[in-house]
Amino acid sequence: MLRAASDFQPYRDRAAQFDASRYQPKRRARVPVPDDEDPWTLPLADFHVGNPELYKSDRIWPYLARLRDEAPVHYCADSQYGPYWSITRFDDILALDADTARLSADSRRGGITINGTPSSGDFLPMFIQMDPPVHDAQRAAVAPRLAPRSLADLEATIRARVIDILAALPVNETFDWVPAVARNLTGQMICTLLGVPVSERDKLMTWSDVFSNPDNPELVASPAVFYNALADMGEYFAELWNQRAQEAPGFDFISMLAHDPATKDMTPEQLVGNLVLLITGGNDTTRNSITGGLLALHDNPDQYSKLRDNPGLIPNMVSEIIRWQTPLTHMARTAMTEIELHGETIREGDRVVLWYISGNRDPRVIDRPDEFLIDRPRARHHLSFGFGIHRCLGNRLAEMQLRVLWEEILKSGRTIEVAGEPVRLSSPLFHGFSSLPARITA
Repeated sequence: MLRAASDFQPYRDRAAQFDASRYQPKRRARVPVPDDEDPWTLPLADFHVGNPELYKSDRIWPYLARLRDEAPVHYCADSQYGPYWSITRFDDILALDADTARLSADSRRGGITINGTPSSGDFLPMFIQMDPPVHDAQRAAVAPRLAPRSLADLEATIRARVIDILAALPVNETFDWVPAVARNLTGQMICTLLGVPVSERDKLMTWSDVFSNPDNPELVASPAVFYNALADMGEYFAELWNQRAQEAPGFDFISMLAHDPATKDMTPEQLVGNLVLLITGGNDTTRNSITGGLLALHDNPDQYSKLRDNPGLIPNMVSEIIRWQTPLTHMARTAMTEIELHGETIREGDRVVLWYISGNRDPRVIDRPDEFLIDRPRARHHLSFGFGIHRCLGNRLAEMQLRVLWEEILKSGRTIEVAGEPVRLSSPLFHGFSSLPARITA
């Protein structure tokens, strides 16, 4: 099926409905956290661990710890996102993440993020927000590009880019690690996967920022910005889609989608949804782990020394970074039937949030979980990539980019230091950073 720019006009029409000066629906409202609020004495009924401000201020940890201990299945009756259940223990998250019979990821029922509701109308049909069998067929269309043999061919490309990025960093000057390194590397990689010139990475990264933060008024002034970005992206890729559809099948995501029987006749909404997934999934999580890893080493200098003394720890450290950072805080589901767990009853239609960021700090499963240990035994035993049919398709690529980056940093003989406070995202979904001052000392 060929695509036309007019296929994406409905997003323009929807954008025109919003006026940034007047639009302030409840779900975009920020809920301040009082400076003197004590999570150990606050009534559990008042807990709202989906509040973006807890992540922006990095104050979420004691709230999650108390829920794990006292209310591992917790009901928040009122939030800007509506009511929801929080699942905070490792083993419970693991079991429910794989339970596609009782829990749905379908966008029509609320999708995979805390701010989804069955009637929100804001969710795009992408394969991560689908249930079997449609999910399985669409995921399979792009899976070969991320298979181990394919990734092995990408390693040389990643390494060359890392070397160039590191060589371009200033010495004895403070710079922002996020755009200079994390965003730069992952932006180039998503261009390669989509089959577009790396010179277009800023365009893709700007769209990614909008799609990842639709609820954050600091980044997205109104839904008009969001819907115009969807239209811009759809129009951009329509031309590329038509070109690839009329060529012999290639090995980039666009060509694979255009030729696979399960995806070649996708609706415009499905195409846009899957593009959003591939752009954000291939960028946000990895770039936030790249930044979180540097910050973790700065905050734990003994581990940085251990790394310099033993570069062979890098692969294990990569897994520890991904656990420690947990770049995707949660996945949400909608109950398809009644579920009994820890004495609580989750009813059909209820929203259920699986807090990966909490499970990754669960001492019932992970020894000394609040310590960053680059030689941690079984470091890959974490929840950051999810579990079951929705497990992150690009997990090996994410690990490879972090591994190659730290191999080249150590080879360079330079020490990269954090030179200021990080600016964290105000997001209950992407646990990450908009800025991190860094410095290389000659």
